Amino acid sequence: MDEKAKKGNLVRFAVFTSGGDAQGMNAAVRAIVRTGLAKECEVFVIHEGYYGLVLGGNRIQKAEWSTVGGIMQRGGTVLGSARCKEFRTREGRLQAALNLIKHRINRLVVVGGDGSLTGANIFQEEWPSLLSQLVEDGKIKQKIADDYSFLGLVGLVGSIDNDMFGTDMTIGADSALHRITEAIDAISSTAASHQRTFVIKVMGRACGYLALMAGLSCGADWVLIPESPPALDNWEQKMVKRIKEARKAGRRESIVIVAEGARDHHGKTIESGYVTKYLEQHLGEEVRLTVLGHVQRGGAPSAFDRITSTRLGYAAVNNIIAANAESQPLLIGLHNNKVIHSPLMECVKRTQSVSNAIEAGDFERAMDIRGLSFGTSFRTFRTLVRSLPRKPKPGQKRLRLAIVNVGAPAPGINAAVRAAVRIGIDKGHVILGVQNGFKGFIEGDIKEMDWMSVDGWASRGGVELGINRLIPKGGELYAISKNMEEYQIQGLLIIGGWAAYKAAYQLLQERPNYPGFNVPIVCLPASINNNLPGSELSIGPDTALNNIVGAVDKIKQSAVATRRCFIVEVMGRYCGYLALMSGLGTGAEHIYTNENGITLNALQKNLQQLVEGFTRGKRVGLVIRNENANPFYTTNFISALFEEEGGDLFNVRASILGHLQQGGNPSPFDRIQATRFANRCINFLIEEAEKESTAAVMIGLQKGETKFHELNDFPRMVDEEHQRPKEQWWMVLEPIARLLS
Repeated sequence: MDEKAKKGNLVRFAVFTSGGDAQGMNAAVRAIVRTGLAKECEVFVIHEGYYGLVLGGNRIQKAEWSTVGGIMQRGGTVLGSARCKEFRTREGRLQAALNLIKHRINRLVVVGGDGSLTGANIFQEEWPSLLSQLVEDGKIKQKIADDYSFLGLVGLVGSIDNDMFGTDMTIGADSALHRITEAIDAISSTAASHQRTFVIKVMGRACGYLALMAGLSCGADWVLIPESPPALDNWEQKMVKRIKEARKAGRRESIVIVAEGARDHHGKTIESGYVTKYLEQHLGEEVRLTVLGHVQRGGAPSAFDRITSTRLGYAAVNNIIAANAESQPLLIGLHNNKVIHSPLMECVKRTQSVSNAIEAGDFERAMDIRGLSFGTSFRTFRTLVRSLPRKPKPGQKRLRLAIVNVGAPAPGINAAVRAAVRIGIDKGHVILGVQNGFKGFIEGDIKEMDWMSVDGWASRGGVELGINRLIPKGGELYAISKNMEEYQIQGLLIIGGWAAYKAAYQLLQERPNYPGFNVPIVCLPASINNNLPGSELSIGPDTALNNIVGAVDKIKQSAVATRRCFIVEVMGRYCGYLALMSGLGTGAEHIYTNENGITLNALQKNLQQLVEGFTRGKRVGLVIRNENANPFYTTNFISALFEEEGGDLFNVRASILGHLQQGGNPSPFDRIQATRFANRCINFLIEEAEKESTAAVMIGLQKGETKFHELNDFPRMVDEEHQRPKEQWWMVLEPIARLLS
């Protein structure tokens, strides 16, 4: 026993997973174990959830650093999860308390849903009386009961349903949404081939998050969710009418998404089978039903779930170490992109209040509790899925708004254009699409967009409208201004990356010289580099991160049979966002970014750490390098250096991922965020076009809120030399990456 243990200062805690499995649980367990060990705690893992806690024995094991090696990319939970009737009884909880005391454990980190966390809270409340009974029964001594008189408790929400109050996203929800959108994307292609209707049933219990966001991401025709049931008794007829109108307008496929908890406004459950039969009878065609089931909970976690789980796990350990007799159980969650902690049972009660409101038929209250973002997304969805736009109001002033894409391709741009076009048209305005960026603007390659011209764009990668990096100057500015006047453009939405922002700023500065630029201008951030001012997240990086972690997972698998270290180069230009986040999401040992640079001393130290690791039996090493981390210590240089010094201990392979990071269908997050941004941008242009002043702004996501910044502030907010913001929020995550590696 070490000195800390003798003095009673050694913190011992256990972690277990419970309830339904959720992708990302393993990443959370890894972060919890390694953070605890790095902070000199004794960490235990409990296998099979509450069942293992009650059974004890070898199901409670001391964890080492290697215990959680190689688990981040695995789905499910390596610790296992099981239902336990015994724990629901006091006798079962008494045995669980005894098993913990045998290991001198009086702190728990629980990863599970509301039921699992409620059970943990009951256990914590009963803890003093449980110890008293154990003393009375002669199973433990009074001194032991005194030394471990309180039970520290911290919970993380592991649930694909995203139905828990106290966190914006639960562990597993993003991955489940990935499974759903991948399935619907695949189904949509076959549905379009045969002009067929599909009904898709998704999970979510009493929460419609997965169904709603899948509908928003995939352009579904109809979505049925518990929080907002159809208001009319003849909703089925309205659904059929909507689908027929969409077909008449040119849509080839129809998708209806049914949440498992869906019901009508009388409280009657809406079964997916009933929806399928009704559509088949009234559409006069074959309708296929697909119940996605547990595939939504399976597979590797998304990049978001890996990174978020890691952040939450790290914070959970800091809170469990600080726990004392006065501490109340806490829930660790993510709110406005920040890790927060809240009273556990308050979150559970608020969560259950949604179900209670739905059961009581108070659907308005249920929507309110879900939050503003949920309600806004629902209203946006209802606009986007119209078969045809509403007709302009009599006497309405019809604005002419233009959209242009500038910079490099970013997944999600098509989703943004689709949303902007349909929302603008639905509000009665004319939307013009500029082909091929400012090059098309100069050449007058501008056309009016209609409702069906963007059909199916939400799920497509690439840039359907075209994109170009050109930043106009000289005579090009005159040509653009002339075309803006000729096409009577009264508002301009510029979507793209660094070049888009530079070009927009150029137009703003040239307003005194070119009258055509005196219209409202808004920039929407779309760049996989995530290097734009005024927004913590751009459109595109989430897809890029998923491409990276997916590629690295495959790369690591190729090395299992040999001892090998990979040097993986990712994009980002002079911004290390992709490097750091993909390093967090893949468990990289070392991450090199331009912000921190690379020194020879650092390379030597990192090399020595790799040598020590492989000497102790390590089989795979991983280093992530930002493409512009250092002009001299290139990926090939580092690879050659490590190969030479590794000798026979390990070999080295370099992998430059390149443009695969920009490719593929956009992730659900990028589709949803693109839609939200576009909605706000179009509304901004409409509002500003009515004013005498002509604002020019940048939209962005900061602390979970969508905000506008004056475009005039662009030079003040950026590091021009390195083409990145002066303030980069994600840099605070660097210590976590270093500690866990």
